[in-house]
Amino acid sequence: MTTEKESLNFIEEIIEEDIAKGKHGGRVHTRFPPEPNGYLHIGHAKALVVNFEIAGKYGGSTNLRMDDTNPTTEETHYVENIQNDIRWLGYEWENSVLYASDYFGQLYEYAVQLVKKGLAYVDDSTSEEIAEMKGDPTRSGVESPYRTRSIEENLKLLDGMKNGEYPDGSRVLRAKIDMSSPNMHMRDPILYRIKHEHHHRTGDDWCIYPMYDFAHGQSDSIEGITHSLCSLEFRHHRPLYDWFIEKLEIFPSRQIEFARMNVEYMITSKRRLLRLVDDNYVKGWDDPRMPTIAGLRRKGYPAAAIREFCRRAGIARRENLIEIGLLEYCVRQELNQTADRIMAVLDPLKVVITNYPAGQVEQMEVENNPEDESAGNREMPFSNEIYIERDDFLEDAPKKYFRLAPGRLVRLKGAYIIQCDEVVKDDEGNVTELRCSYIPESRSGSDTSGLKVKGTIHWVSAPHAREVEVRMYDRLFTDPTPTSYEDRDFLEFFNQDSLQVITAKVEPALPHAEAGTTYQFLRKGYFCLDPDSTPDHLVFNSTVNLRDTWSKIKTQ
Repeated sequence: MTTEKESLNFIEEIIEEDIAKGKHGGRVHTRFPPEPNGYLHIGHAKALVVNFEIAGKYGGSTNLRMDDTNPTTEETHYVENIQNDIRWLGYEWENSVLYASDYFGQLYEYAVQLVKKGLAYVDDSTSEEIAEMKGDPTRSGVESPYRTRSIEENLKLLDGMKNGEYPDGSRVLRAKIDMSSPNMHMRDPILYRIKHEHHHRTGDDWCIYPMYDFAHGQSDSIEGITHSLCSLEFRHHRPLYDWFIEKLEIFPSRQIEFARMNVEYMITSKRRLLRLVDDNYVKGWDDPRMPTIAGLRRKGYPAAAIREFCRRAGIARRENLIEIGLLEYCVRQELNQTADRIMAVLDPLKVVITNYPAGQVEQMEVENNPEDESAGNREMPFSNEIYIERDDFLEDAPKKYFRLAPGRLVRLKGAYIIQCDEVVKDDEGNVTELRCSYIPESRSGSDTSGLKVKGTIHWVSAPHAREVEVRMYDRLFTDPTPTSYEDRDFLEFFNQDSLQVITAKVEPALPHAEAGTTYQFLRKGYFCLDPDSTPDHLVFNSTVNLRDTWSKIKTQ
């Protein structure tokens, strides 16, 4: 029997232990701290689910803090997009948006405190010299010749750095810890560097900026974050953060690391994602092939499906690779319940129904969503000329082929049974048209024909069909782990066929036809109406197909 305790993940176990001990008065306060230098991606979605939902489970709250300590890469539009993505995913942060730059003054005072305690010094060495002095994991580092500067000299030089008296790269402030530490992060890390750069929020007020490692943990402490949940890559940084807490005697925020989200065929390095954008491999951060939240949304992935995927992926202590099939399964499960069905023919083959009166039009009633009775029905026009999928016809069909073939019957979804009587070809032998007859007594809902037909196919009326653009998306990469090869550039695995554009025919009246609406194209898959659409030119993005190999494999 599984107990409630056994069902907890390791982070929840830690939090429940803290609550039981009365730590921080039983308070649980997490934070989500993205750097505003790109769009959020699937990895951030995992962090959002972990931080917001764990805090919510224990009656706590979550801060949104922009870690904007690098003015050369950060932009206001990234800040705005991050907020939009978080709200779209269904989360709301505590109070207003916070920024690491809100704490620049306090962080500088912390730096001064470390200098006054003899725990930080100004170093005039170049970046190359500092890197050489740090050594490597196999050999100890060497102390800087500037490490013995007096407190008074260090305070004067630090003040000069703050006041813009020195050029970029000429000096840095370093912590004085242990150059022989086996942890490279403890070998006198850099705390401040000189950057005469305009900041998106503080303007030109500062010309020195804290390094991420100095700003991150202290910002958690300033905000009273009880449980600082982050990815495994920061586990080696934790001793440094704890050192700052001890030496500065500040709020002891506790860092807990969990495995980041690694998904097949997706990358989560913002540097690499930016390269895809800047080098025009994709059409922006929200390209439906991108693993960004904006890209997944534009592709038609529901927020609920992304949240469920992150929950199912779980919280682990070790890095792992999640099958993309699980993500697609979650998308299908959600859209099967919520997406209206429409008829769309992606590769049209014309059918002329020879015994149906030319010019006559009937309205056929079809259901919008068989999984949702409240979705109601709609009407589709039916005429003597229709389009069907080319692969729903086979001239030389085997016995167990239940779609259209010469002399065989098939039912048109929501309409009549038809029989193929004649095949029309061009001079090269390509099938260009089918001529069929319909059974008048076989209308759906009032069929008195007595015919038993195994196959049902979708269709659209040719005179009434809307011509639309459909963007068919495939995996962005041909390899499931394109960044795992040390000797190869990940772009070598870029899928040149990841986007194919086709022209399709869809039924004329689309329910709720507005950008962002996802439909099931009957028997073909799910497709989302793209923001590029206009009333006269609809554009659909392929979301996911109907085949669910992941769930079948998992249940065998």
